[in-house]
Amino acid sequence: MDFTDIHEIKKHVRVYVTVFVALLALTMITVAIAQLHLSVPAAVAVAIFIATIKGSLVAGYFMHLVSEKKVIYAALILTVVFFAALMWLPIFSQSDTIVYKNVP
Repeated sequence: MDFTDIHEIKKHVRVYVTVFVALLALTMITVAIAQLHLSVPAAVAVAIFIATIKGSLVAGYFMHLVSEKKVIYAALILTVVFFAALMWLPIFSQSDTIVYKNVP
């Protein structure tokens, strides 16, 4: 193995361990907040906020989405284009000027 490969592997392992520790800390925070007996809306808001952070960490680092930005942006742009087309399709069909006559 090349010397740069070892450093690259250590770098990735350090990132994964850091994300794992962050996930553990966020889980402990979630459990601690559950013990505070907050009102239901406040508890749900905090839990959703922490779950969003944890989900972003998992998706970004363990699913390697942080390093694949071009593919993500291309998929996002394609989704927006198709969404816009599907929203405009009924509008264009309503503005149809062809009058249909009853043919005997």
